[in-house]
Amino acid sequence: MRVCVVQMNPGADKAANIDQASRLIDAAVEADRPSLVSLPEMWTCLGGDHATKQTASEALPAPDSNEPGGPAYEFLRRVARERGICVHGGSLGERAETEPDGSWLFNTTVVFNPQGAEIARYRKIHLFDITTPEGQGYRESASYGGGDRIVTFDAGGVRVGCAICYDVRFPELFSALRRAGAELIFLPSAFTVPTGRDHWDVLIRARAIENQCWMAAPATWGQHRDGAGRARFTYGHSLVCDPWGQVVATVSDGTGWTTARIDPALLTRVRRDMPVLEHRRSDIYGQGSVSTA
Repeated sequence: MRVCVVQMNPGADKAANIDQASRLIDAAVEADRPSLVSLPEMWTCLGGDHATKQTASEALPAPDSNEPGGPAYEFLRRVARERGICVHGGSLGERAETEPDGSWLFNTTVVFNPQGAEIARYRKIHLFDITTPEGQGYRESASYGGGDRIVTFDAGGVRVGCAICYDVRFPELFSALRRAGAELIFLPSAFTVPTGRDHWDVLIRARAIENQCWMAAPATWGQHRDGAGRARFTYGHSLVCDPWGQVVATVSDGTGWTTARIDPALLTRVRRDMPVLEHRRSDIYGQGSVSTA
C-alpha cells in the first residue's frame, strides 16, 4: 500500500482551505498514485475565534446513513470515490448537534473507502491545553470536547489506528491501538514550532518503535492568525516512519506531500525478531502497584 501525507498551510477561510487541499491531492495522486491520501489536523479551519470555528464546523451524518454532509465531508467523499482511493480526512471541526445550543465541537477524523463510504470516525481524546516555551498559551478545551473511543479501520488489508496531534504524548493510547491490531497509525497534526523543533520527530519515532507500527503524520505548516489576530506558526515536517523508527519520507517547509510504501514484511520481521508485546507485564504495572523506599 502506498500512503501519501499532504502538508497544508490552512487559515480560517474554509473555502480557500478546501481549494488548497483539492489542488495538493490532485497533484499528489497524479504524481505518486497512492492508494491512501491523508490530510492534516483541522485543515478546514485553523485559527480564528470560537465563532469562526463554529461556522466552519460541520454536523456529520450518521456513518452508515449515506446521507449528505457538509462541504468538507462531501469533498473528502467525492475525492475517494472519483479517485478510487482511501481518503483519511485529517481532522475537521465536528458540530455536536446534541448540545442544547449546538455550540460544542469535536476535533474529528473521518475516513472514506474507495467507494466513498465512511469507514472510520475518531474524536481527538487528548486536548491541547498548554503554554509553549515561548509563552504562547493554547486552550483547545475552550472550544472542543474530548473523545472517548479508540478507533481502528481496515485499508487495503492493513489495520490502521487513529490519533490526532497532542495524542502522541500519551503512549497508553498507542499501546491500546497496537493491542487492537494496528499496523499503521495516522497522526494528523498542527504542531507548534517551539514544540515541533524539539519533540516532533522524537515522539513519532518513539511511538513507532514502542509499538512496532508504521506512523504517518500529515501536518500543517506556516502562519495563521488566532482569534485575537496574533500570528501563530505550525511546524510542518510531515513524515512517514517505519516500525524500526526510521523516517522513510518527509516534507520540510512549505506545502506539499510525500509518499511511502507500507511494507508488511518489514513489520512482520520487526515484530518477530523483537516480540515486545509478548514481554509486557500489564499484570504488574497495569495495576498501579508501587513500592517506595
